[in-house]
Amino acid sequence: MNLSSAALLLVDLQNDFIHPKGAYARGGQTNADIAALPARLKPLADLMRQQGSLIVATLFTLVPGRGGEPIISPHLKSLRPFLGKGDFSPGAWGQQLVEELAPADCSVEKIAYSAFYMTRLEWLLRKCGIERLYVGGIVTNGGVASTVRDAHVREIDCVVLEDGCAAFSRDLHRAAIDGLRPVAKIATIAEAMHDISAI
Repeated sequence: MNLSSAALLLVDLQNDFIHPKGAYARGGQTNADIAALPARLKPLADLMRQQGSLIVATLFTLVPGRGGEPIISPHLKSLRPFLGKGDFSPGAWGQQLVEELAPADCSVEKIAYSAFYMTRLEWLLRKCGIERLYVGGIVTNGGVASTVRDAHVREIDCVVLEDGCAAFSRDLHRAAIDGLRPVAKIATIAEAMHDISAI
């Protein structure tokens, strides 16, 4: 495989999800496994940049509506009632990729679990000649799983980074990884780096 046809897809690794001053931390929703992901993924991101691969960040976004109040789905509002005005706002600090993994070559705003739903992600990947995605991010059972399944039906090869993804529960993470085995290759970050270095 030509590494220019590979991309690292960083799913929702944003300040409002992960940073100690982000929206989730302010709402008391922190998780050590999620917080550890940027440092774990950075060596792979650096290697893929050096090899000429594309780095793509998906950015969960709460689109402002009337009076600037964010449009939040009822499902998300019931799960995360602390979310409010300014959180995950387009172009704001909270919406951005965490500094440790920045910059991404391309960013795609998303409004639902799947990064393909009503976004330009598929167009971007096709235009850039991407045939394989290495996928890391959050949450394994939400944005990661939905995006990988949507990539599969579009015949885009995916490698899910088992230790490069996390959920708010390790049981949920493990179940989601097992559920993705029929549609994607599962690998550790170290295994992916070894394979990329050998190309």
